[in-house]
Amino acid sequence: MKNISISVFALSAVLAAGSAFAGSCPKHMKAIDAELAKMPSLSTEAMSQVKELRANGGKLHKSGSHLDSVKALLEARNLLGI
Repeated sequence: MKNISISVFALSAVLAAGSAFAGSCPKHMKAIDAELAKMPSLSTEAMSQVKELRANGGKLHKSGSHLDSVKALLEARNLLGI
């Protein structure tokens, strides 16, 4: 019985963490979009990479892969310096 309780607790923790990431994806996308609107002075290569990471993060968010989405979006934010 203890093992079942521990398993249920662990599953609940994982689901709660996924929900937390789901809520942060749109915030990251909004921050990236706002910074891109300012036309930051990045190299063409860096700008292309930021846009690709932003698009990939949006796709991952929509597919439910929130942890991977946040990773891509944070990488884009780092390139933008935000």
